[in-house]
Amino acid sequence: MVDTAARPTRKPRVREAPASIAVVGVGGGGCNAVVRMLKEQKQVPGVRYICANTDIKSLERVQGATVVHIGERLTHGLGAGGNPEVGAQAAESARSALKKAIGRADLVFLCAGMGGGTGTGAAPTVAEIAKETGALVVAVVTTPFSFEGARRLETAHAGIARLRDKVDNLIVIHNDRLLKLFKRDVPIEQALLMADEAVMLGVLSVAELINVPGEINVDMADVKTIMKLPGHALMALGTGKGPGGALEAARQAVSNPLLDISIEGAKGVLFNVNGGPSLTLGEVNATGEFIATKVDPQAIIFFGMVNDPNMGDSVRITVIATGIPDKPPRPASNSPSLWEAPRKS
Repeated sequence: MVDTAARPTRKPRVREAPASIAVVGVGGGGCNAVVRMLKEQKQVPGVRYICANTDIKSLERVQGATVVHIGERLTHGLGAGGNPEVGAQAAESARSALKKAIGRADLVFLCAGMGGGTGTGAAPTVAEIAKETGALVVAVVTTPFSFEGARRLETAHAGIARLRDKVDNLIVIHNDRLLKLFKRDVPIEQALLMADEAVMLGVLSVAELINVPGEINVDMADVKTIMKLPGHALMALGTGKGPGGALEAARQAVSNPLLDISIEGAKGVLFNVNGGPSLTLGEVNATGEFIATKVDPQAIIFFGMVNDPNMGDSVRITVIATGIPDKPPRPASNSPSLWEAPRKS
């Protein structure tokens, strides 16, 4: 069994009302990610969607989400023209509408593509507004592909630096690293869909972890404890199948990082195991023991377990690790399992 003094422990609990989770897409990239989530039609309890953009054409195709047209008088519905300052002014001009749309939420996921005008410029203001409501704010952003040019990448890095101080946690998905998984002749449209899917998987996995009832549950208090630890953080996804699938998923999640950092030394871990009827508590325990060997011996570890008949003999694991100390960068691999989440100290 896992040592309960420093290893994952959780008792079954009575589920309360689902946590209120707002997923806010900002700019073209963020709105595209939200549209992708809506198309998946995953009914995660307590989750609502918001799209905020300067480009009216982008908003016109959104169905199933609250739409906020920001900077209407500033850009006349034509977008920010790649200028983050315009994006920032647009968000400021729509503070009241944004605050009303976000409302009272326990957790706000902020999705944006960095490097353009609206997402880069408006995201920090939207994060600021969300924080004012008392919500835990986690940003999930993408960096540009290399073919988009050095200037766009520089703009993205500057935007990430501004956003970092406005949120509780910042997860960065590197589009170029996603491309490494595919042939060089992959169509641009497919490459962009890959980025949207990465954002979708990260957001919906955490939302499910909190709000989908399971045999062993994780709640918002657990998430807040983990997310607020100082240091670097990362999010990981792993999948497995058949006998030993849970352990296979855990190894995939923590052993093949698509990052400059590893899970080693993490002081906080939250993981959820989602599998079919054959998934046993013993398998989950073995998974927890494996993850525990990769982190700080005194790490705070919470876990959840959900039996989903639709999973069959497949297993999916979501891992959030925080409080990771600064270490020399490690080489990036070709696995999409992990996404870096730089944290303020």
